[in-house]
Amino acid sequence: MDLLETVKNAERNKKAVAHFNVANLEMLKAISHVAEKFGVPVIVGVSEGERAYMGVHHIADLIRSYNEEHHTKQGYHLFLNADHTHSLENVEKAVRAGFDALVFDAADKSFEENIELTAEAVQRARSIRQNIIVEGELGYIGQSSRLLDTLPEGATVMLEDLPTAEQIREFVERTGVDMVAPAVGNVHGMFRSTQNPEIQIERILEIKSVVEAPLVLHGGSGITDEAFILAIDAGMSVVHISTELRRAWRTAWEQAMQDNPDEIASYKMIPSVLSAMEKVIERRVKLFWKI
Repeated sequence: MDLLETVKNAERNKKAVAHFNVANLEMLKAISHVAEKFGVPVIVGVSEGERAYMGVHHIADLIRSYNEEHHTKQGYHLFLNADHTHSLENVEKAVRAGFDALVFDAADKSFEENIELTAEAVQRARSIRQNIIVEGELGYIGQSSRLLDTLPEGATVMLEDLPTAEQIREFVERTGVDMVAPAVGNVHGMFRSTQNPEIQIERILEIKSVVEAPLVLHGGSGITDEAFILAIDAGMSVVHISTELRRAWRTAWEQAMQDNPDEIASYKMIPSVLSAMEKVIERRVKLFWKI
């Protein structure tokens, strides 16, 4: 299955491919269960920190194993994305390990420096494997998937500060990226006690009117269902979720510890944790695919 064509097909049908970050085997198992249940492709993301923990080759081998095991399941496929990659060294590692895609993140740099660095990352990646999918980012939205009390320092969320459609068009043309993640009012992380900032739907429509490359919405955790549908209808064809899944894992694990104070076999407490994560994943998959 081809990732770029999968994303473009979702866009044509005003749907979106769900992207979930993983940091352990349990998260991957939960994603696989839901992908199998609904027969849909899912993108599995691993940040530089998550790759360092899980092992860049280990996670690639796990994804290949899951795809081989479920190859007869209609629609099922797990794509692997090297999320938020900041160095050329890590670009090379992901491409050589067999990742389907990578996100090169220089969103905290100036417009020109971002273009220069991202273009170099695209060139480096394709010198190793021509069919690697490379995504770039424009507009800083923070860097950490965590629960928030305040906006990440320097995050671009006000309409007047967001990258314009013409800037996104120029960025795509000059870097050669296959997909682009523009800042449209989204932020990484999820507010504890209030709604995340408003997604600027009109800006998405403006960008899509001049950019053919698929648009990716980062920082999906905390966005309302209504805003998701509006963003997808406007042209977002991939949506990233991380903090929601991390919170579900943490909450369910703490509850499992309370319910089983004398249990020391971790695998016996995992089913309730898997169930909690699967509920989050299923809700998002059904929403994004309009099932």
